[in-house]
Amino acid sequence: MNAPQPRPAPATRAIPTPTPPPPHPRRRQRPPLLPARHLAPRPPRPRGPPHPRGTLDPTAVHHALTDLAGQPVLVAATAGTTDAGLVDPLPGIADRCAAHTTPTGPVDFHVDAAYAGPLLFSATHRGLLAGLDRARTVTLDLHKLGWQPAAAGLLAVRDLADLAVLGHTADYLNADDDTDAGLPDLLGRSLRTTRRPDVLKTAVTLRALGRTGLGALVDTCMTLAQDLADLVEKSPHLELHARPTLTTVLFRPYDADAPTVAAIRRTLLTEGRAVLGRATADGRLWLKATLLNPHTTLDDLIQLITLVEGSTPR
Repeated sequence: MNAPQPRPAPATRAIPTPTPPPPHPRRRQRPPLLPARHLAPRPPRPRGPPHPRGTLDPTAVHHALTDLAGQPVLVAATAGTTDAGLVDPLPGIADRCAAHTTPTGPVDFHVDAAYAGPLLFSATHRGLLAGLDRARTVTLDLHKLGWQPAAAGLLAVRDLADLAVLGHTADYLNADDDTDAGLPDLLGRSLRTTRRPDVLKTAVTLRALGRTGLGALVDTCMTLAQDLADLVEKSPHLELHARPTLTTVLFRPYDADAPTVAAIRRTLLTEGRAVLGRATADGRLWLKATLLNPHTTLDDLIQLITLVEGSTPR
């Protein structure tokens, strides 16, 4: 048999490249990109001092501020961490901020109190927020222990002049002559302008329950967290990470690896029996129960423990 002959390569042909049309005389052309040297400098990257215990160490903050001496600095502390509900030592951090200066004065101190802020309503637990009053700015998200929509956040400032940077004028919203005539200035009232006024719900809640009523709800959730921690400690099959500071309880089955802990959480969730979070602490994965419903009962907590124990492979 004769070997098949190779096919000849197809002839190549040049494909003409279309010439782009000339720019329209009335069309604005995109300006050329600026060289990097003409761009605004990037802001410095946030520096996170070591926090092996889950909270900021005032001594580590002091060393970081010493390294950044003479530069504009903002120290941000947390009152209610996401994973374990911990509160940074606010008085010690405030002391370190006061001891260091920047070109414009003392180091600015901000507290993210999204989680723990409502403890201010509680006469029993507000002491956990000692030092909060020394912050220049504080943020609060009342969708947790305030039972509000997620968008109902607040920014509290010590000096109203700090809000001047948010000032803006748009003729279609707050023309100068309309403002002078007494028309409401939407941009001066909220960054959300014409969007849904979720802050109204916060005002209604405060009006209906008052500080005492909200404080009682906060106290109930704090007690529930301690009750759940007690149940975990009494269980021979479960391990408690630490006594809760706020309303977050971290626990896990003894000797379970991370895939097992994750599978227990997913099983309870997909079967509609319990909704638990997850958090990594001390290099291990933990189940996270955040108690935010003041109508939860001790029987509910016992049932949760039973469900977790029953979902743990033996």
